[in-house]
Amino acid sequence: MTKEQQVDDQVVLSYFENRSVLDHYEEATRRVGLWASEELVFKHSFPKYSTKLLELGCGVGRISFSLWMMGYQNLTATDVSKKMIKRASFIQRERKSAIQFEQEDATNLTLSSGLFDGIIFGFNGLMQIPHRENRKKVMHECYRVLRPGGRFIFTSHDRKIPKWKKFWENEKKKWRIGMQDKALVEFGDRYGETPNGKLFIHVPECMEVRKDLKEVGFLLERDVLRSKISNESQLVKDFSDECRFWIARKP
Repeated sequence: MTKEQQVDDQVVLSYFENRSVLDHYEEATRRVGLWASEELVFKHSFPKYSTKLLELGCGVGRISFSLWMMGYQNLTATDVSKKMIKRASFIQRERKSAIQFEQEDATNLTLSSGLFDGIIFGFNGLMQIPHRENRKKVMHECYRVLRPGGRFIFTSHDRKIPKWKKFWENEKKKWRIGMQDKALVEFGDRYGETPNGKLFIHVPECMEVRKDLKEVGFLLERDVLRSKISNESQLVKDFSDECRFWIARKP
């Protein structure tokens, strides 16, 4: 990517198809599994194991394999990365599960309307899609493929977390005078180095997410910080920073 080029979906995809990132996601599937907070939210939101669930941005299957072990066995798991799906399919052969893994673009699903009782987009995956309009496309697609009464659960980082307050104050100043990183698309975007390469993620304000869900037609049932749900293990904390759960329902 050139210095002037903004982050786009191809830049994001190239990150997730990097071998070190694939290895990291496979390790999370094998060693981390479900967070305690995820397990509590999923059990409460989907009390029947017969629930037909769709996972978007499944990666190497950390969430879906855990759901399968819990008893949810009507699962479809998708990711935009063919290499992620290939890794997940390899683990599936090892574990002899029967999850339906498919490559799909969450902004333009090929799945039939009204097909699922619930949708999960975990590990802040929705916010790793550049451009607010593209994230709203995902919400529209989720609304379309959900049955009435179906729930859509996803997570995001939160600008209001105290340890990031100073960072976002400084970012706001940069955007005000046009000195922000030109690779960024919108205020709230981050594009920075990680041990596995440069990662894009959008960190929204709560009002932004609430407004988008409402415009799409969802009813927001609850939004809550992970730390308010459960005290996670150090393994989980090392894998993922504090985030906010969003639980929305199609009327």
